[in-house]
Amino acid sequence: MVTDSTAALPPEVAAQWGVIVVPLDVVIGGERRQEGVDLSSAQLAAALDAGERVTTSQPAPAAFAEAYARAVESGAREIVSMHISGDLSGTVRSAQVAALAAPVPVHVVDSRSVVMGLGFAVLSAAQAARGDTGGGPDPLAPGAEEPRARRLLDLRRRPERVAVDGVEVAQRARQVGSQASAWFLVDSLDHLRRGGRLSATAAALGTVLGLRPILTLRDGRIEVAEKVRTRRAARDRLEALAVADVRRRGSARVAVHHLGQPELAAQLADQLEAWLGELAGKVQICEVSAVIGAHVGSGLLAVVVADA
Repeated sequence: MVTDSTAALPPEVAAQWGVIVVPLDVVIGGERRQEGVDLSSAQLAAALDAGERVTTSQPAPAAFAEAYARAVESGAREIVSMHISGDLSGTVRSAQVAALAAPVPVHVVDSRSVVMGLGFAVLSAAQAARGDTGGGPDPLAPGAEEPRARRLLDLRRRPERVAVDGVEVAQRARQVGSQASAWFLVDSLDHLRRGGRLSATAAALGTVLGLRPILTLRDGRIEVAEKVRTRRAARDRLEALAVADVRRRGSARVAVHHLGQPELAAQLADQLEAWLGELAGKVQICEVSAVIGAHVGSGLLAVVVADA
């Protein structure tokens, strides 16, 4: 599996499941950095709070070509490369260009999602590649997957275990990604408007009369879902939307994202766990990726729900 840094996967989880993460670029005050390499979400939040100009760009095709080469060196015979919605970034197009020259088949998937909507889909695909079609261990749980060296040794001892076809894995990834739900509570829509991820009209409607906008992803695009009068009411609504979605699905994986608000994120996760119990299990708390943070600004609080 190959993905990009907007998936917000914890590095140790990506390593455990053999997921190669290609970082996106963030430019702060004219200095180009790579998220997860030499830029953290906390550093980005500090730059945004200081009023520095922040822009982002997708990786070049060469970055994906290098990632595909690494996967082949590790023994991959097919590669599933899944990325942030193509309506939010040109990342998936760079992956498609690199896939044309890859030495093995590469199945490039537009997740139509972002953050852990993408992350959960990638982990579901990684599970499917191991032959787990559902009901397996939570891939984000500690010890859910063996260390890579031990796993490879075990595979050599069990030659009967064969990899699932890459097309099937890509279909699983596409299904989970496209059906993931995400709601975002932000302090301002200006960053999204300036970055072209939200129309000027939608941004104006979202902030009229001082209402707090709740954003959502619809078919890979960011839209204003609702407008709530206070931030506290908006947090309560965020919680209610996630609970209703999980109950509709019957079971799900849930993540809470934040940018510089760990206490609020922990409170929201605790409340969701209390409401949902075994329907969702442990709610993951992840600081949002730096690239997404650059587009929404500081003060982000978000919930993602995806099929288990």
